[in-house]
Amino acid sequence: MLQKYNNDLNSIQPQDALEILLDGNKRFTNGISVNKDLLSKVELTGNSQKPFAAILSCMDSRAPVEIIFDQGIGDVFSVRMAGNVTSENVLGSLEYATGVVGSKLLMVLGHTNCGAVKGAIDKVELGSLTQLLEKIRPAVTEACTDGKDCSSSDKEYVNSVAALNVHNAKQSILDQSPIIKDLVKAGKVLLVGAMYDVEKGEVRVLDSKFEL
Repeated sequence: MLQKYNNDLNSIQPQDALEILLDGNKRFTNGISVNKDLLSKVELTGNSQKPFAAILSCMDSRAPVEIIFDQGIGDVFSVRMAGNVTSENVLGSLEYATGVVGSKLLMVLGHTNCGAVKGAIDKVELGSLTQLLEKIRPAVTEACTDGKDCSSSDKEYVNSVAALNVHNAKQSILDQSPIIKDLVKAGKVLLVGAMYDVEKGEVRVLDSKFEL
């Protein structure tokens, strides 16, 4: 297994791409990095880029993907949106990553203690944020089962909503992007969902719940 990406997309398979990210997260949680010489990556990627993965994640300042996965310059496409929700612009970015450049992995990454999720639970209304939070509301409703507090003060509930929101975002990508759907069906791209623990620094891959 490659410890880190060698800037050659032809040398890895989609599952390899996932393992590279997970190995990087293990290094991060152990306080180790193999991507210290960033200037060399600047020189290597100055004329072109070949990121092996595209990650749709939340804009939360505690979850910078290049750091938590110990990746260097040019290794991953990072698309950040509050609540890791999809939009036409987000889909266009992910289609460029997978359909044009050839990234092998597409990850939707949610995280614990998510402010956007809490805002959706509390039905916050504030300018353009209102419409964004509405995209999280289906997960809010789905996670609210009998016996649960279903409030933003319930940490377990907030995190269950965040995980469901990851699944919903994955399905939305497949439903709204024929390009990505075809790449996933052909086995050229691996689509996964994951959760990042902002207290422990650990990434946990969720089950592959989606319909092609």
